[in-house]
Amino acid sequence: MCQHRPECPTADSPDREAAVPVALHPDQGWSLLCNGVLLFEDTGELLPDGRVIAPHRPLAFAA
Repeated sequence: MCQHRPECPTADSPDREAAVPVALHPDQGWSLLCNGVLLFEDTGELLPDGRVIAPHRPLAFAA
């Protein structure tokens, strides 16, 4: 899917979120990355093969 150099990380890579966004829809809360990953504003992800990655925001630190 990725057409530029260097190529973006694949959807199976641990750093998949570093891929270039190709469609941004902040009003709807999601972005499509060039590796086919749908990245949601809550940090959840939908991979091209249908797998779901749960949101992984850091927890707020209470002092």
